[in-house]
Amino acid sequence: MKKNKIPKFRTEEEERNFWSSHDSTEYIDWSKAKALTLSNLKPSIRSISIRLPEMMVEELKLLANKRDIPYQSLMKIYISEKVEEELHRIS
Repeated sequence: MKKNKIPKFRTEEEERNFWSSHDSTEYIDWSKAKALTLSNLKPSIRSISIRLPEMMVEELKLLANKRDIPYQSLMKIYISEKVEEELHRIS
């Protein structure tokens, strides 16, 4: 059976929208698929702006300095831990 041609996408969002409304079996012969490990694949990152009390930022910097890491990295660690905790609590 002839498969449809996959369109070119300008953005990840455009591609996500396409695949959320189309059946991939109409475009891809999955019987020919091979296992693949993408060990160097990095997740998409979005910059955000957040307002925090100055004292909290100073305390974060102090804690980060004790770990010898940038305070933004420490914030990501704290947020990640809390998100995981909440997701496991909900499950």
